Amino acid sequence: MVKALDSIASVDITEITPDIFIEKYQKTGTPVVITGLLATIDWNLDYLCEKLGKQTFLFRNYGSSRYQQDKRNWKNIGSGVALQSMPFTEYAELLRDRTAHENDIYLGKCSLKDTILAQTPALKVIGNQLGLTKPATDFNLYMGPGGHTSGLHYDSVDGTLMQMYGEKRVVLFPPSQTYNLYPFPVYNHIRYGLKLRSWFSRVSLAQPDFELFPRFKIALQHRYEVILKQGETLYIPMCWWHEVTALGDDMVCSVNRFWRVYPTSRVIRSWNRWRAVCGHIFALPHMCMSFAIALSGSDRKQKLSKILHRL
Repeated sequence: MVKALDSIASVDITEITPDIFIEKYQKTGTPVVITGLLATIDWNLDYLCEKLGKQTFLFRNYGSSRYQQDKRNWKNIGSGVALQSMPFTEYAELLRDRTAHENDIYLGKCSLKDTILAQTPALKVIGNQLGLTKPATDFNLYMGPGGHTSGLHYDSVDGTLMQMYGEKRVVLFPPSQTYNLYPFPVYNHIRYGLKLRSWFSRVSLAQPDFELFPRFKIALQHRYEVILKQGETLYIPMCWWHEVTALGDDMVCSVNRFWRVYPTSRVIRSWNRWRAVCGHIFALPHMCMSFAIALSGSDRKQKLSKILHRL
């Protein structure tokens, strides 16, 4: 059971060992900010251009008016939004001339596996320093203009959010508040596949409608907020709801990695985890149809990469 918190703790890496982290935070499913892991990190835009150059990535185009719309009317969310492919240096120019700000163009869930950034010494040892030895994903880059907000959602695995440049505000709610956060229905996956996800909330944190979502007032009693500063790492346990906002007016950059959940009993007892599994099962027919269409048309590689990006 997740224990009650007064606030999200912050500890320096010199104050904990892998055993302490596992016992105090991972086993109990308790979020924590860890300082000192990334003390010399400074992934500014010039540095990223130097390291990534003209490598091509998929960028999410959220559009300028997305967060003025009623979330209940959205037809896609997260990595399900419209995607466009471009070289990194081209995206850097969109950041510099503020086109990326105006249209909320964002680089999300970008695997660093085939980039030189994956060899960053601090990233290669972070798992062992925390006792996290079984990664569920590669290191993924999340970067974009200040002001970008990821919708309130939860993940079905443990995660470490590492702040590489700038600052982010992270608002969290414990898994116990799922009912009060009004997630999208699981059956939506039948129609939308993984474009619209049942592990996202229909509530707008910036402008909550308490008439439509009255139980959200209860959830607010369990709200936590962290300002994640450059060089800090936030451990987000499985199924903790979180909304992440890039602060300031500059480019903001993070790296995330997901890890296998330990102990296994946390997975078995988690209704939110099983809820996400059901969502993926319901999405299978739509996904199979999308694969079939991609394979039968032209530009197969590009279309398939966009589908795989949503998984």
